[in-house]
Amino acid sequence: MTRPHFRHEKSLLAAGVWPVAGVDEAGRGPLAGPVTAAAVILDPKKPVRGLDDSKKLSSAARNDLVDLICARALAVGVGMASAEEIDRVNIRNATFLAMRRALQALALPPAHALIDGNAAPRDAPCPVQTIVKGDAISLSISAASIIAKVTRDRLMERLHEAWPLYGFADHMGYGTPAHLAALKAHGPCPYHRFSFAPVRAAQAIERQDEAPNLFNL
Repeated sequence: MTRPHFRHEKSLLAAGVWPVAGVDEAGRGPLAGPVTAAAVILDPKKPVRGLDDSKKLSSAARNDLVDLICARALAVGVGMASAEEIDRVNIRNATFLAMRRALQALALPPAHALIDGNAAPRDAPCPVQTIVKGDAISLSISAASIIAKVTRDRLMERLHEAWPLYGFADHMGYGTPAHLAALKAHGPCPYHRFSFAPVRAAQAIERQDEAPNLFNL
């Protein structure tokens, strides 16, 4: 079985391009909550063992790896785009916005970024290279996928405390049968993505003027 490697990063380092950040996102598909991106600059001298595509790892493994990544990486940055921003600019552009914010949040400005997928923000703060299925190929992107996933999951658990009717802690905002049933019964809350068809079709409720700020991690 192929495991993520550090060859892309080493090639750039050998060419004098450093530091290199891996970038990935979590939460493009859910009906509620932000899309979250992470950028990670791994330290070649302090490898983090066990990194892989976050979707292949258990929740316990991801949580353990977050602590290791934060302890050993040269820099970690997180960026989000809210449900309101997703509704305003669409999920693709909101994902790029979150990626830019993650790169800008790095304490060590990157000289290059490796981004999961086949598209990248045009106005990233550094040159970028896209890698399809990069979270299973590049260790830096794998680390970013884990940070993004765990960060978003923890936020959705906090969101569950504010809006327990929807079961966010169970499905993290994805369109499960239970979530769709809750939408039909209660209508959307301020953190739902109103531009997504299942939310748009749900019974409306009055949105709060100011929703609690749960995005300060």
